[in-house]
Amino acid sequence: MSTPTPPAETVTALARRYRLELDMGTTPGTPIWTLVPGVTEFTPKIEPTQQEVTTYDAEGWSEQAVTMLAWSIETTIAHRAHPVTGKFNSAQEALRKASRSFGAKSYVSVRYYDRNGADDAQQGLALVTWEPDGGGPDEVDTIKVTLTGSGPLAEITNPAAGGGTFAAKGGDS
Repeated sequence: MSTPTPPAETVTALARRYRLELDMGTTPGTPIWTLVPGVTEFTPKIEPTQQEVTTYDAEGWSEQAVTMLAWSIETTIAHRAHPVTGKFNSAQEALRKASRSFGAKSYVSVRYYDRNGADDAQQGLALVTWEPDGGGPDEVDTIKVTLTGSGPLAEITNPAAGGGTFAAKGGDS
């Protein structure tokens, strides 16, 4: 009996590997990708809708088919302000304003990717929910932001790809 070969992938990825960006451009087809700073939690999700498709041919076993996919991102951000002017970060403000808008102004174009260059990068159009966490006088201002996809979540070429290796970057740049 042979011993299985251990996998070469032995380094555990860190949750902070994701970078979230918002298109702040005003000219269609000319995106200006801007960092959404202060991310403290990040959870991308793809949820399938499954429908039963069982026939007599299944001999009593249930069969399912995926008929739709829905995507979302749940993130918590530390609300960032300029140290002198007190003005809030422009990307965070764009998310807040979109959450209070209707029609075309309620959508944002976002992308997220592995900041270390791994083959993990997506882009899509989303609606925004902006929920301040509140808290006591000793707490920081954090916001729960939910981006609910409208249409496809497209795989894109990772903007951080191509410059060195995971090990050269230390794995958590």
